[in-house]
This record gives sequence, C-alpha cells and structure tokens, in this order.
Amino acid sequence: MNTWLKLGGLLLVAAGAVACVDADDVSSNVKDLRVLGVAVDAPELMAPTCELNGQALEVLTQEVTYRALLADPKGEGRSIAYTLWACANPDDTRCEDESTRIQLAQGTTTAGDMEVRIRPGASQVRDGTLLLEKVRQADPYKGYGSLRMPLVLHVTAGSESVHAQKLMVFSCPIVPGMVANVQPVLRGLTLDDQAWDAAVPLTLKGKGPFVVRANDISDLEESYVVPGLREERVNLQESWTISWHATLGEFSPEQTGGSDFAGGPGRHRTEWEPPEKDAVAQEVTFWAVVRDGRGGSSWLVRKALWSP
Repeated sequence: MNTWLKLGGLLLVAAGAVACVDADDVSSNVKDLRVLGVAVDAPELMAPTCELNGQALEVLTQEVTYRALLADPKGEGRSIAYTLWACANPDDTRCEDESTRIQLAQGTTTAGDMEVRIRPGASQVRDGTLLLEKVRQADPYKGYGSLRMPLVLHVTAGSESVHAQKLMVFSCPIVPGMVANVQPVLRGLTLDDQAWDAAVPLTLKGKGPFVVRANDISDLEESYVVPGLREERVNLQESWTISWHATLGEFSPEQTGGSDFAGGPGRHRTEWEPPEKDAVAQEVTFWAVVRDGRGGSSWLVRKALWSP
C-alpha cells in the first residue's frame, strides 16, 4: 500500500472558520466584518483506492465548491475583497509561507454567501510537486489519519481584515465500510415554538429571553468507520454542533450539541437575549452554523423584527 495515500484514521478534523476578533467580543454578537462559516462541497474527497494511480488522482483532483458565510452588518452593502489560498502546514493559519502556497481565487463580493469553484487537489507548487504531497510532508503522521489541506480565506473591507482557515479532507478506504463524508444540513429552526420560515421574519417584543431550537437532526448524524492504530475497523458516530450568531444581543449558550462528559449527544436549544438598554426597534439577522466534527458544515439564516 502506498503510504502517500495511507489516509482515513484517527485525525479527522472539523474545519470551521478561525478569525481574529477582539478579546472582549461576544462570539454570538456580530458587530463587524466576520467569516461565520466555511464549507466545501463535497466535504471530503475519498479516492476509490489507496494506491496513487489514475483512479485515485481523478477523485482527489476534482473540482469542488468553496463557500464562505460573510457577515458585515455595518457595511451597508459595501464591496468586500477576498483572496483564497491553499497551503501545506495546518499551523500556518494565514498561508504566509510563499514556498508552499497556491492562490486559488481572488475577487470582490458582498456580505452573504460567497461561492467559488476550485481544484485544490490539483494544485502544484513552484517545483511542480503536488501541494497534496507537501501537505503529507508537513504532517507528523505522514498522512495517516487523512490529509488535511489548509484553505485560507483573507477578506478585507475598509480598514477591516479577517483570515479564516478551513481544513479540506482527502482520504481513501483503508478498511471496509469507509465512505466519504456527507454535508450536514439542518432541517429548520423554531423561535419560542413557532416555525421560523426563512422567507418571513418573525415579530418579537420585549427583553426575552427567546428560546431558539433546531429541529431534530439526531437521525441525520452519521455512523462512520475509521481505521485504528493497527488498521482495524473502528466505528464512530457524529455529534453535530451548532454555533449561534445574531446582529443584536447574544445567545446563551453560544454553541449547542456535541457530546457531554458522559459521551451522550447535546441538545440544540439556546436562548437569545436582546440588550438590556439603549436598543431601538430593528430587524435582526440570525445565523445557525452546523458542523459535523469531520469537516462538514452548512448554515441557516433567519430574520426577526424586534422592538423593546
């Protein structure tokens, strides 16, 4: 078996957005330029074989869709410049090593969903080596546990600048039963037990708190297989997390789901509270960003008309 593609294993990493914010900021309260979520469709490229041959490269080098959720509540629709890089070292959260980075896309957009088509697995560095090989070389496990290529988005608007890293997963079926990850998708949200339609903002009044829930997704959390230390089959279960954000007030908790200390699934219930004073009636934007713990991610956007 070619160790260049000896993937799968124990190091499956969820790759959300990593951005710079002030120490005093509340994560759920979005006031300025932010990258709230990043997704790649498909979230994992799994080669049909672990041998480095034409079949494997056809899958690992295929085109995918890169999506980023950009928030800019005070920007009033201003233009946002972006550059998307791929590089080799997951610790290089800005892809600053010019010898092992590739520019995948560049342009301008506005707040909301940014979407570009890219082929990171086909990228080559200056000497003609596949960037995937540089990723393997930078990995202390030399690819055992999957190859995770850093994709770093740099967005700027006015004086604001944000970097967001996504680790894209490349793998192959080391043991029977391994299949590529499927993107997690939320079924919907409720607010104070009312169905929350994306097309119609709900009307809210008063200081709250207002209870927000995600519709049950427990049956969507996938069972999956990874190889153990001796290449035996290990069965695992996803436990999705949801990060909650709004342009006004804050959520508590700011993240729901995952597993508790006993290993049980978390419940997707949170409470939103508007500011206690000095807030005026306004439309509030809410975001729910779901991650499956394996590199998959997506989001929902909702609106509400709130008054004190």
